[in-house]
Amino acid sequence: MKQGVQKFGRFLSGMVMPNIGAFIAWGLITAMFIATGWMPNERLAAIVGPMLTYLLPLLIGYTGGKIVYDTRGGVVGAIATTGVIIGASVPMFLGAMIMGPLAAYVMKKLDMLWDKKIPQGFEMLVNNFSAGIFGGIMAILGFLAIGPSAEAINNALGAGVGWLVNHGLLPLTSVLVEPAKVLFLNNAINHGVFTPLGAQQANDVGRSIFFMIESNPGPGLGLLLAYMFFGKGTSKASAPGAAIIHFFGGIHESYFPFVLMNPILILAMIGGGASGVFTINILNGGLIGAASPGSIIAEMTMSPKGAHLANIIGIAVACGVTFVLSAILMKLFVKAESEGDLEASQELMRSMKAESKGQGLDKAPAGAQPMGGQVALRDVRKIVFACDAGMGSSAMGASKLRKKLKTAGLDDIEVIHSSVDEIPQDADLIVCHNNLSGRAKSANPRANLVGITDFLNAPEYEGLIGQLKDSKGKA
Repeated sequence: MKQGVQKFGRFLSGMVMPNIGAFIAWGLITAMFIATGWMPNERLAAIVGPMLTYLLPLLIGYTGGKIVYDTRGGVVGAIATTGVIIGASVPMFLGAMIMGPLAAYVMKKLDMLWDKKIPQGFEMLVNNFSAGIFGGIMAILGFLAIGPSAEAINNALGAGVGWLVNHGLLPLTSVLVEPAKVLFLNNAINHGVFTPLGAQQANDVGRSIFFMIESNPGPGLGLLLAYMFFGKGTSKASAPGAAIIHFFGGIHESYFPFVLMNPILILAMIGGGASGVFTINILNGGLIGAASPGSIIAEMTMSPKGAHLANIIGIAVACGVTFVLSAILMKLFVKAESEGDLEASQELMRSMKAESKGQGLDKAPAGAQPMGGQVALRDVRKIVFACDAGMGSSAMGASKLRKKLKTAGLDDIEVIHSSVDEIPQDADLIVCHNNLSGRAKSANPRANLVGITDFLNAPEYEGLIGQLKDSKGKA
């Protein structure tokens, strides 16, 4: 049951996360040019509606189809999503999440029926026309049935959300959101649920609190500040660095081990999160678009005109409440000897993250020795850091190795980051978490592979740099 929920959540977020840049672009254009924006411009504001109605749902439908059946599934999914969009009178994020993957799945099954049965020379004709005919049929089905049905579901969900807001119960979402974040369902909740809801609400009223329920960096900062003042040993020493990464970098995973080390502190996170939601709601705060990653910089950038103060107060309240509750709970319930367990909690976090991504059985041995590649180390010109989404931990790891390579005089080697499922085919060497190694090799079998356990503090980096220097010195 748990793995099924996690898999479904990953699938939802997987349709939205690659397109967050488009949501941010729409949010910035909206914040700048609508009538109540920073630089009202009626002509440029005309972009806002079509982006929300057509571009964003089509991107989601395409991405959902591509996840199921590669580019062919993406194209069919986008065609089918068009019918859903035209068949409804509200932005069809929900319809795109249904129709894109559904059309791709059925197309995949149809292709299997005539696989290896097509006469030689007719493959392109059959493939192109089958996709076009089936895509057209699904677009009509979307227009006549799926679109109106998804709109009805969408309206029911909107009514439910309105009921929570009108009865002051929206802060209760933190009871589910904060524990789910520590269990690595944060992306599924934020991008799979809150981002589509937030986009529609922001279009209606100019801002949305849904963009801040999960991304608010206040609770995490409050927890880490409590460890800075009341922690001991490794946890106290590690908290300042984690706070900077969390608050300014937006990588919320940096505080997860501190909660796992003392699970009672999840109560402080819930209290802080609920307080922040309550404050932002009563002050009429919110964002115009998704804040991804959830850093204070992103929160302020995506705040519309007139909402900055409300959002800052909401973040500060969430931070303050979490700090006070954490301090009390640490004094009452946290034993001194448990303070040395940060390393164990980090290992538990890595294990939980792997499990949440369905990677628990896909392990490779740790170490800096590149393995399984067809490229000689002396010919390595591009290194790719890969993580599940290609945004958080891989970006930090790539930055760290890039600096080390420059110091070692190997700055001619390009270092980039990407999703593990979208590793470029010209990559010569892949660095990824051990639990992702199987997927990384499937994405690019020719590249060398280095498995690590910690993107920020991997001893494998030094060994890899030494091997690269030696091999290039011998070339």
